[in-house]
Amino acid sequence: MSTGLGQALLTACRRHGAAPALQGDSLRLSHAALADAAEAVATHLRTAGLQPDEPVHVQVANQPADIAALIGTWLAGGVVVAVHRSTPPVLAEALRQRTGARFGLDLTPDCSGLQTWPGDAPPPRPLVAGAAFVIFTSGSTGQPKGVVLTHAAFAGKLAQIQGLLQFGPADRTLLVLNLSFGFGLWVALLTLLHGGLLVMAPRFEPAAVLRTLAEARITQAGVVPTMMRALLADPALAPALDRVAAQGDLRQLLIGGELLGLSLAERLRAQFPRTALIDIYGLTETSTCDFFAFPADKTQRPGCIGRPAPGEQCRIADAQGRPLPVGAVGELQIRSPHMMAGYLDAPGLTAAALPDGWLRTGDLALQHADGLVALMGRSKELISRGGNKLSPVEVEQALSAHPDVAAAMAVGRPDARLGEAIHVLVVPRAGCTLTVAGLRGHLAGRLEKFKHPDAWHRAEALPLGRTGKADRGALAALIDAGQTEPLPS
Repeated sequence: MSTGLGQALLTACRRHGAAPALQGDSLRLSHAALADAAEAVATHLRTAGLQPDEPVHVQVANQPADIAALIGTWLAGGVVVAVHRSTPPVLAEALRQRTGARFGLDLTPDCSGLQTWPGDAPPPRPLVAGAAFVIFTSGSTGQPKGVVLTHAAFAGKLAQIQGLLQFGPADRTLLVLNLSFGFGLWVALLTLLHGGLLVMAPRFEPAAVLRTLAEARITQAGVVPTMMRALLADPALAPALDRVAAQGDLRQLLIGGELLGLSLAERLRAQFPRTALIDIYGLTETSTCDFFAFPADKTQRPGCIGRPAPGEQCRIADAQGRPLPVGAVGELQIRSPHMMAGYLDAPGLTAAALPDGWLRTGDLALQHADGLVALMGRSKELISRGGNKLSPVEVEQALSAHPDVAAAMAVGRPDARLGEAIHVLVVPRAGCTLTVAGLRGHLAGRLEKFKHPDAWHRAEALPLGRTGKADRGALAALIDAGQTEPLPS
């Protein structure tokens, strides 16, 4: 059993005392009040009979009491399984069956809400000894995998991130990311560990987010590119965007979770010239945040994901795990001191992901001679068209360089003649009209002919998966169902 993160957060909250810690839904808690609430939660769990390293399902929806539930679970020696309150009951119960949890927390502001389910405590699992989280990944196919992260691994990663981003007591952090995933968790925990104020938005609503950025004078925010595209797409939001930029409080915008396109990156830098746009790439299995691309990196190599974080190692390898030379495209593999303990109750999957200590990410990448790394897509997403294999990311980046394209997504679909045809969905910028002929002309000098799309679709936004990220699987399903709008010729 370990209470590492819980004790570290409790100590930090006691140290910062009356300073504001959490703000959300008309509720504001000081660090001291958060510490009191977390200790009350821990007492409830211990009294109920929670065993060391036993999973606890914590309901989250970016409410202040959710943070007290996380910290209290750790203080009591439990393992957090964060489940969003919007999760359908059938799916939530399926997760509970997999973890064997007897206890759940769905807290109201007064920190009541302990749930119990019948049954004995799950048998000891060596894999979860000292675990802080079981985070279920959101794979587009198959059953989600339960990633087990220890207190030591996640605390080490938090220290690593802090060395780069420097959270402090003057920071006011906007949380619009889901607390059931790693990105939202580290943004929240780092803010509290270093005495800042965490302003919690229960959902992403563009106008409300911009209002909060301005009124709370937010200094940093964690976002995914889809969110920022939504903010930039509505002309009616332009005055609010300009207000945030003019105030100059937003010192860094932390963006990750999906590929940051060149067009979006350029627009964000133009909109927020005094804000550091920091692109982050990472996996749940490595406690997130494996690569950081700071502004200087993006100037040097537009479109890159940056360099490995301190202590992280990467290699580009072929299908047999053999390292490839600089500039060659292969699978990105990572070795980290903050690696997962494994996948819950799935030793075969764990061995397949980590056959030699290097995590198989499934992402295609190349590393330049200067050490910067660029993603080229997912290996399983490679399109095989007429015997030629190509990365959908390459097509997307070329299309996104068009000044009237807000976003683009490419996917391969079965084709009787070609094996797979290249389908693209383009999102025009507000007030702009796109045509197939115009985009073909734009691509003429940017992509080889065999990489040009075979079918064109348009929409007002990219399709999203269940985690709110742009999702190629969702696009493929729409195309197969005939539910897309063709782009005018």
